[in-house]
Amino acid sequence: MISKMLKRTHMCGTLKGENIGENVILSGWVQKRRDLGGLIFVDLRDRSGLIQIVFDKDISQEAFAKAETLGSEYVINIQGKVYKRQSINPNLPTGEIEIFAEELQILSTAETPPIYIKDDDDVSESLRLKYRYLDLRKPSMQKNLIFRSKVANVVRNFLAEEGFIEIETPMLTKPTPEGARDYLVPSRVNPGKFFALPQSPQLFKQLLMVSGMERYFQIVKCFRDEDLRADRQPEFTQIDCEMSFVDIEDIIEVNERLLKKVFQETLDITIELPIQRISYKEAMERYGSDKPDIRFGFELVDVSEIVKNCGFKVFSAAIENKGAVKAINIAGHGDKFSRKDITALEDIAKTYGAKGLAWIKVTEEGITSPIAKFFTEEEMKEILQKTNGKVGDLLLFVADKFEVVYDALGHLRLEAAKRLNLLNPDEYKLVWVTEFPLLEHDEEENRYVAKHHPFTSPMEEDLELLDTAPEKVRAKAYDIVLNGHEIGGGSIRIYSTEVQQKMFEVLGFSQEEAWEKFGFLLEAFKYGTPPHGGIAYGLDRLVMILAQEENIRQVIAFPKTQNATCTLTNAPSYADEKQLKELSIEVETK
Repeated sequence: MISKMLKRTHMCGTLKGENIGENVILSGWVQKRRDLGGLIFVDLRDRSGLIQIVFDKDISQEAFAKAETLGSEYVINIQGKVYKRQSINPNLPTGEIEIFAEELQILSTAETPPIYIKDDDDVSESLRLKYRYLDLRKPSMQKNLIFRSKVANVVRNFLAEEGFIEIETPMLTKPTPEGARDYLVPSRVNPGKFFALPQSPQLFKQLLMVSGMERYFQIVKCFRDEDLRADRQPEFTQIDCEMSFVDIEDIIEVNERLLKKVFQETLDITIELPIQRISYKEAMERYGSDKPDIRFGFELVDVSEIVKNCGFKVFSAAIENKGAVKAINIAGHGDKFSRKDITALEDIAKTYGAKGLAWIKVTEEGITSPIAKFFTEEEMKEILQKTNGKVGDLLLFVADKFEVVYDALGHLRLEAAKRLNLLNPDEYKLVWVTEFPLLEHDEEENRYVAKHHPFTSPMEEDLELLDTAPEKVRAKAYDIVLNGHEIGGGSIRIYSTEVQQKMFEVLGFSQEEAWEKFGFLLEAFKYGTPPHGGIAYGLDRLVMILAQEENIRQVIAFPKTQNATCTLTNAPSYADEKQLKELSIEVETK
């Protein structure tokens, strides 16, 4: 027979010294039991924290007898009185009190868990994800999900106060070319046809602006079938916003205030406004990345003019081939990098396309470098002057095509900063990156593709370049970057039918193809379209950085593995023949 459950009066972690003398009812999981003969101590845990429960034979023999049977992760109710703890535990928020139990209900027993319910369990991630419901009991994981909820609520409340309307857009939509591969969903009632899961609500939010909603937002799931990494998942959550009758300044102004509010409300940190802005061109030239980490220096320096006629053929040949020679100065830390360390850095540079890594150390005794012999005294002097090279510095050089130089040195400056422990997680540096290229050339397909998406507006002053030099056209696009991670990005959209058609033409779409893929949007544009633009944040990535986690899976309740699988549910799985037949699908086995 099931007895009536005791009704909880307090959360475990909320009880303090001022509760001494009160009778309380607590519910939770048994973290640990210690049997000292006449006394049994139990650490009881719920979402709010941990508290010590004491079972004393002299107070209740029945409760004591039940307590003798308790195991790890049993779910229990206790009723008892709050007392001042004799041996105070300063490391526990509830460490000055304890509860002497008068009644105990065992609500659920538990087998020995396959993983320990503690933060320092040192268990493989695959096992943690397989038993994610146990992993989520850990204080650190619960703290992350509570923090994530707080961030989302701050965002939602701010946008509502700013006049944004929360509107849901469809999950089953039409496949459109937006950069990454779509996840496709077969239609049973329309055999041979497929829905796509949205990579973003891009087209729908533009249609909402055509609809006159003026300010829209939603916190929404999006899907991209792309290769995974530490800050990327196949399904992710996006904070999506769109506004009408705005320009870049309007969108940046609202979003700077949003970010200020998020930092203030969740971390009690005040960020100074306005946030620094740099152009895409400046970001690449200074940091080798369009998502620069500006917490430290080691900026790129162009030495091409100095070395274009030098005796070191690797440098001179790169410039002859319309490439560049750039350097970073690991200022003041040269002595921390041995030959072996520099070789390791060279291996990293090669993974980003560099053919090698040249280096110069400036020491008290003079220049140490395998390439020093190729430079005249004047050339070496100019190199040191341009890179601000001083005693104790290490100069690293890459010579190649601009793209390779940027990529390799951009990652090397980050790697050097990591090795030198210069990436302070308590320091948050935001920067807007603006004036992105509208287009980039796809070598494989030999055509231009949109840097962001086909609906991004070009700068008015660059419009005429669409016919003559498309690669030089700048977009009204902007990214917000936090500590080297792009946490959000957006643009002013094209609202002119003529400009949109021109954009499709440059991208290689015929008029028929454009209407086939985007006809519903182009049709809507015929009936009066306001100037509009927006931004979307990656909520998971933002929370990951604010929570000082290194992996996005730490802030998602049920994430996928690196191979885009769910070890908890064994998804994806095979469909049975009946399901496939209903969907008019045949699976080809290899």
